[in-house]
Amino acid sequence: MNVTERILARASGRKRVEPGDVVVAGVDKAMVHDVSGPGVIKVFERLREQGIDTGRLWDPSRVWIAEDHFVPSAEKASAENIVKLQDFAEKYGVGRHFKYGMGQYGICHTLSHEEAMVMPGEVYVGGDSHTNTTGALGAFACGLGHTDVAYVLLHGRIWFKVPPTALFVLRGAPPAHVMAKDLILRILGDIGTDGAAYGAMQFAGDGVYGMPVEERLTLTNMTTEAGAKNGIIEPDRRVFDYIGERAGAGAARAAEAGAAYGDGDASYESTREYDAAELEPMVASPFSPDNVGPARDSSSVELDKAYIGSCTGAKMHDLEAAARVLKGRTVKVRTEVLPAAMSIYRRAVESGLVGIFAAAGAVVGPPTCGACCGAHMGVLAKGEVCVSTTNRNFPGRMGHPESRTYLASPQVAAASAVTGRITDPRDLD
Repeated sequence: MNVTERILARASGRKRVEPGDVVVAGVDKAMVHDVSGPGVIKVFERLREQGIDTGRLWDPSRVWIAEDHFVPSAEKASAENIVKLQDFAEKYGVGRHFKYGMGQYGICHTLSHEEAMVMPGEVYVGGDSHTNTTGALGAFACGLGHTDVAYVLLHGRIWFKVPPTALFVLRGAPPAHVMAKDLILRILGDIGTDGAAYGAMQFAGDGVYGMPVEERLTLTNMTTEAGAKNGIIEPDRRVFDYIGERAGAGAARAAEAGAAYGDGDASYESTREYDAAELEPMVASPFSPDNVGPARDSSSVELDKAYIGSCTGAKMHDLEAAARVLKGRTVKVRTEVLPAAMSIYRRAVESGLVGIFAAAGAVVGPPTCGACCGAHMGVLAKGEVCVSTTNRNFPGRMGHPESRTYLASPQVAAASAVTGRITDPRDLD
């Protein structure tokens, strides 16, 4: 079995599973946020009307709540949703509620690894499509709809069809101007937005294992854009150390003990190999993450905005990469930098990154999904063009349906902010 199959076999009490098998798996961790949480609450209300007991969760200590999509509150409805989450957490005893404006909070997918709440080998589900992100830690991580999340919260288990796995192997170390975002865009260009529909995407090779953990998280995050059920990377020492740095030596030992790995002769539906030396900075042009080409091919595209944020593009490693480009330079278009969690924001302040961004003319804002999902905090107007470190560029994703978003790495976004047009970081003066 490969690693996805092994985790699902373990979670469902089976010795072996194969693609297409339907299993009922125990869930280790579950998450809701300020968009999915109110939807789950509505499901609970309907279940109560049907006479179903919703008086307690299966295990409140395994559940957490994030406030991320509509914070700071954009209008009355989003403010009321925050209150609903507060009431839900108090009623059901959910202690891990990351509240805006009260210390640590941030984008849900960032918190899962930044707070080391998901361990290798676990089954983790969340009420958001990019829950796949945390598969970079060696977990089976996937997003579910409101009804399925409600069932998990009440029973601690859910059914899955075991997905077929496609393996993506990176050979060699990427050059300094290439980031994980460039690799995953290249892959999306190759396989399309339905290229892994209800499948698993596994990443391997010395090029992947040479990446920092936060780069790997970008790979698994954007498996969602290929329609994947989950993205995953078998854990190594870097993952265990990453967890230990955030949760202590005991957590690192537990992570190593619980890690799952595939067999040496595991089978895959397909295998694609990439030579790191052949990779270059990429962009995904409107209106799809698979509409991909080299950044240099879009150098005539004039911009109105550069956005460095989201679960995909505002981890500490992302901010460091952007700051290396922006240091000593000045932006030519409005530029927003939003760290993905308050812990990252604090480190960015302490390390001087925020000073670099401010000196370049960028605005540094609070962690939020607002602009990424086109809700608030910097949406695009009709006809505006943006280069963004986010993960989607469908019509209207970041604002007006007639705006345009180009997806890119933090380095490309920063270089483009400096020139006012799509720019390969190698081409800066």
